[in-house]
Amino acid sequence: MVNNLLIRHAQLEDRQFISSLSPRLATVAQLSWHSDAMMQKMQDAYIEQVLNNTKQPQLTLIAEINHEAIGFIHACSHHDSMSGELCATIPLLAVTKSADRCGVGSALMKATEKWAKAQGYRLIHLEVFANNDKAQSFYQSIGFKPETLHMVKTL
Repeated sequence: MVNNLLIRHAQLEDRQFISSLSPRLATVAQLSWHSDAMMQKMQDAYIEQVLNNTKQPQLTLIAEINHEAIGFIHACSHHDSMSGELCATIPLLAVTKSADRCGVGSALMKATEKWAKAQGYRLIHLEVFANNDKAQSFYQSIGFKPETLHMVKTL
Protein backbone atom coordinates (compact mmCIF):
# COMPACT_ATOMS: atom_id res chain seq x y z
CA MET A 1 0.00 0.00 0.00
CA VAL A 2 1.20 3.48 -0.87
CA ASN A 3 1.72 5.92 2.02
CA ASN A 4 0.30 9.45 1.81
CA LEU A 5 -2.13 8.49 -0.96
CA LEU A 6 -4.74 11.16 -1.66
CA ILE A 7 -7.86 10.48 -3.74
CA ARG A 8 -9.39 13.72 -5.03
CA HIS A 9 -11.85 14.90 -7.66
CA ALA A 10 -10.25 15.56 -11.03
CA GLN A 11 -9.84 19.12 -12.28
CA LEU A 12 -9.65 20.37 -15.84
CA GLU A 13 -5.84 20.54 -15.59
CA ASP A 14 -5.76 16.76 -14.90
CA ARG A 15 -6.78 15.96 -18.47
CA GLN A 16 -3.18 15.97 -19.66
CA PHE A 17 -2.27 13.39 -17.01
CA ILE A 18 -5.30 11.25 -17.87
CA SER A 19 -4.40 11.38 -21.56
CA SER A 20 -0.79 10.47 -20.76
CA LEU A 21 -2.00 7.06 -19.56
CA SER A 22 -3.71 6.31 -22.88
CA PRO A 23 -0.73 4.32 -24.27
CA ARG A 24 -0.75 2.16 -21.14
CA LEU A 25 -4.46 1.47 -21.62
CA ALA A 26 -4.04 0.76 -25.34
CA THR A 27 -1.22 -1.77 -24.98
CA VAL A 28 -3.05 -4.11 -22.58
CA ALA A 29 -5.61 -5.09 -25.24
CA GLN A 30 -3.18 -7.36 -27.12
CA LEU A 31 -5.60 -7.92 -30.02
CA SER A 32 -3.62 -9.35 -32.94
CA TRP A 33 -6.34 -8.45 -35.46
CA HIS A 34 -5.99 -4.71 -34.64
CA SER A 35 -2.78 -2.74 -35.12
CA ASP A 36 -1.13 -0.98 -32.19
CA ALA A 37 -1.66 2.34 -33.97
CA MET A 38 -5.38 1.66 -34.37
CA MET A 39 -5.71 0.67 -30.70
CA GLN A 40 -3.91 3.84 -29.63
CA LYS A 41 -6.16 5.98 -31.82
CA MET A 42 -9.24 4.24 -30.42
CA GLN A 43 -8.08 4.69 -26.82
CA ASP A 44 -7.28 8.39 -27.31
CA ALA A 45 -10.71 9.00 -28.86
CA TYR A 46 -12.45 6.92 -26.19
CA ILE A 47 -10.88 8.91 -23.34
CA GLU A 48 -12.00 12.18 -24.96
CA GLN A 49 -15.52 10.85 -25.59
CA VAL A 50 -15.95 9.55 -22.04
CA LEU A 51 -14.62 12.69 -20.36
CA ASN A 52 -16.65 15.01 -22.59
CA ASN A 53 -19.96 13.25 -21.92
CA THR A 54 -21.59 15.35 -19.21
CA LYS A 55 -25.18 14.16 -19.70
CA GLN A 56 -25.24 11.70 -16.81
CA PRO A 57 -24.07 11.54 -13.21
CA GLN A 58 -20.35 10.90 -13.33
CA LEU A 59 -17.20 10.89 -11.28
CA THR A 60 -13.54 11.30 -12.19
CA LEU A 61 -11.01 10.83 -9.42
CA ILE A 62 -7.25 11.29 -9.31
CA ALA A 63 -4.91 9.37 -7.02
CA GLU A 64 -1.84 11.33 -6.05
CA ILE A 65 1.13 11.27 -3.71
CA ASN A 66 2.86 14.53 -2.77
CA HIS A 67 0.90 16.42 -5.45
CA GLU A 68 1.98 13.97 -8.18
CA ALA A 69 -0.82 12.16 -10.02
CA ILE A 70 -0.31 8.38 -10.17
CA GLY A 71 -3.73 7.08 -11.24
CA PHE A 72 -7.28 7.93 -12.21
CA ILE A 73 -10.73 6.41 -12.49
CA HIS A 74 -13.84 7.54 -14.31
CA ALA A 75 -17.33 6.26 -13.51
CA CYS A 76 -20.77 7.24 -14.74
CA SER A 77 -24.34 6.00 -14.78
CA HIS A 78 -25.28 3.15 -17.08
CA HIS A 79 -28.33 1.00 -17.74
CA ASP A 80 -27.64 -2.63 -16.87
CA SER A 81 -28.05 -4.76 -20.01
CA MET A 82 -29.83 -7.55 -18.12
CA SER A 83 -32.23 -5.74 -15.78
CA GLY A 84 -32.34 -2.30 -17.37
CA GLU A 85 -31.80 -0.72 -13.95
CA LEU A 86 -29.58 2.30 -13.56
CA CYS A 87 -26.17 1.34 -12.21
CA ALA A 88 -22.59 2.61 -12.30
CA THR A 89 -20.09 1.74 -14.97
CA ILE A 90 -16.33 2.23 -14.92
CA PRO A 91 -15.11 2.84 -18.46
CA LEU A 92 -11.63 4.01 -17.42
CA LEU A 93 -9.17 3.05 -14.70
CA ALA A 94 -5.41 3.37 -15.03
CA VAL A 95 -2.36 3.86 -12.84
CA THR A 96 1.19 4.76 -13.71
CA LYS A 97 3.68 1.93 -14.05
CA SER A 98 5.36 2.96 -10.79
CA ALA A 99 2.01 2.72 -8.97
CA ASP A 100 1.17 -0.73 -10.34
CA ARG A 101 0.31 -3.30 -7.66
CA CYS A 102 0.65 -0.75 -4.84
CA GLY A 103 -3.03 -0.49 -3.85
CA VAL A 104 -3.77 2.61 -5.91
CA GLY A 105 -6.32 0.89 -8.15
CA SER A 106 -8.01 -0.63 -5.09
CA ALA A 107 -8.22 2.78 -3.41
CA LEU A 108 -9.74 4.32 -6.54
CA MET A 109 -12.24 1.47 -6.82
CA LYS A 110 -13.21 1.80 -3.15
CA ALA A 111 -13.87 5.54 -3.56
CA THR A 112 -15.92 4.86 -6.69
CA GLU A 113 -17.99 2.21 -4.92
CA LYS A 114 -18.75 4.76 -2.20
CA TRP A 115 -19.93 7.22 -4.88
CA ALA A 116 -22.06 4.53 -6.57
CA LYS A 117 -23.74 3.60 -3.29
CA ALA A 118 -24.46 7.28 -2.62
CA GLN A 119 -26.15 7.42 -6.05
CA GLY A 120 -28.38 4.53 -4.94
CA TYR A 121 -26.93 2.05 -7.43
CA ARG A 122 -27.02 -1.67 -6.71
CA LEU A 123 -24.47 -2.73 -9.34
CA ILE A 124 -21.17 -1.57 -10.81
CA HIS A 125 -20.41 -2.62 -14.38
CA LEU A 126 -17.09 -2.59 -16.20
CA GLU A 127 -15.51 -4.11 -19.26
CA VAL A 128 -12.02 -5.51 -19.55
CA PHE A 129 -10.11 -6.77 -22.57
CA ALA A 130 -10.24 -10.58 -22.74
CA ASN A 131 -6.43 -10.85 -22.94
CA ASN A 132 -5.86 -8.60 -19.93
CA ASP A 133 -5.43 -11.35 -17.35
CA LYS A 134 -3.87 -8.99 -14.80
CA ALA A 135 -6.90 -6.68 -14.82
CA GLN A 136 -9.33 -9.60 -14.74
CA SER A 137 -7.56 -11.03 -11.69
CA PHE A 138 -7.62 -7.63 -9.99
CA TYR A 139 -11.34 -7.11 -10.61
CA GLN A 140 -12.21 -10.63 -9.49
CA SER A 141 -10.14 -10.16 -6.33
CA ILE A 142 -12.34 -7.21 -5.35
CA GLY A 143 -15.60 -9.00 -6.04
CA PHE A 144 -16.39 -8.58 -9.74
CA LYS A 145 -17.72 -11.59 -11.64
CA PRO A 146 -17.81 -12.20 -15.41
CA GLU A 147 -21.26 -11.75 -16.94
CA THR A 148 -20.92 -11.94 -20.74
CA LEU A 149 -18.10 -12.47 -23.20
CA HIS A 150 -17.95 -10.53 -26.48
CA MET A 151 -16.24 -12.61 -29.19
CA VAL A 152 -14.74 -11.65 -32.58
CA LYS A 153 -13.56 -13.66 -35.59
CA THR A 154 -11.37 -12.27 -38.36
CA LEU A 155 -12.42 -13.17 -41.89
